[in-house]
Amino acid sequence: MSFLTRRGVAVALLAATFCMQGGAAAGQAAEAVREVPEYRLGAGDKIRVITFGEEDLTGEFQVGGAGKVSLPLLGELEASGLTAREFQGRVEAALKQGYLKDPRVSVEVLNYRPFYILGEVTKPGEYPYTNGLTVLNAVATANGFTYRANKSRVFIKRADGEKEEAFPLTSTTKVAPGDTIRIGERFF
Repeated sequence: MSFLTRRGVAVALLAATFCMQGGAAAGQAAEAVREVPEYRLGAGDKIRVITFGEEDLTGEFQVGGAGKVSLPLLGELEASGLTAREFQGRVEAALKQGYLKDPRVSVEVLNYRPFYILGEVTKPGEYPYTNGLTVLNAVATANGFTYRANKSRVFIKRADGEKEEAFPLTSTTKVAPGDTIRIGERFF
């Protein structure tokens, strides 16, 4: 093989490698995966607080409009913006303040805030959230797409966000409680 032929093959291989790497990076950017942060309590959530060995301090409670939960003996405790584990720690700390020597508390979310879906779905509206909900599950809950739906992209606005973001409409695009999902219209 001559020098020019070997050089041409080497240049072609380098160009192909560069294009493949650039294409992969561009594909990764277009396929951004939506990360759903750990769930934080908010108004409208229903929780169960279990204080082991203390039946009177155990029960189901609602997070009120002001973001507080009214508990026996303790009164109102701030819950909004906390994870279930953080709220559990807050309840334990409050019970240690003169009520129980070594309280053991468990907190679980019974009912999450609903999600909302609008746009090109058959029945837009408010629906109950379930763990592990994806956009396709949400569309199925709303009786499917209309014939005009853009099935490649979805717009999601987080409950605590200010603007909606575009995500690829895949079977793994996750929904969080309180999200507003919008299915856009396709052009053709």
